[in-house]
Amino acid sequence: MGLDMRPLGKPKPGYEKRFSELFNIFFREEEYPKPTFWGKLFGKKYPTEEELTQEWFDIQIPSYETIKAPRVGRDKEADEWAKERYHEKYDDSDEKPTFEEFMKHINGYYVIELAKELDGVPKYISPMEDENVFRGEFLRDCIDLIGEDLVNEAWESKTADEALDYGNRLMAVAEAIAKKHNMEYLKDQRMPPEEDGKEPSELTALYVGDANFSMEEQLHVVFSLAKWLIFYGKNGHGYHAYY
Repeated sequence: MGLDMRPLGKPKPGYEKRFSELFNIFFREEEYPKPTFWGKLFGKKYPTEEELTQEWFDIQIPSYETIKAPRVGRDKEADEWAKERYHEKYDDSDEKPTFEEFMKHINGYYVIELAKELDGVPKYISPMEDENVFRGEFLRDCIDLIGEDLVNEAWESKTADEALDYGNRLMAVAEAIAKKHNMEYLKDQRMPPEEDGKEPSELTALYVGDANFSMEEQLHVVFSLAKWLIFYGKNGHGYHAYY
């Protein structure tokens, strides 16, 4: 399956401490709270895993808000997008819902492809994840460029502060390499360097470290991830290392 780096939500104002506690439970393997002897004796109730998960999502602001992705049912451009999708999907279909039924079904959907904050929407993605999830598996081909320690660190879920720190360290390394090899242009280049006329992300989105990227391609991956981490970290979002 490989590594996908999923941006987490950020805590709603006033829930920072609880958000941190739940982060540690879900991603740092701290134990769920269990009833003590006296708690059982006096009938104290403890939340189930399902209840904690629901609480976790209830106290978050989703990353889609931070990348300014328009939302169906709230933003005109998202509604126009939905109208186009409806016609593309159902105009040639014998069985189709009414447009009203379709809109009700996708009401609230965030349209990431229309997001305004592009540093949070990478070009290195997996076809099985949302478009703002970074396909960390690309880093496997960057070991020779930046070293195993920096690469392996991506496989650790991080808080916002940790993500920002990691992004800054990756950026510093990438800038030094780019300066040495006259590749500073890659820092501000959104599209990946071409590989046989196609984007690497289109060719090898699910590869497991055998793409044999050139130095230019590796450096672009590192710059892209650094910017992604810095964007989410400075805006209060960590990430879940999913693999």
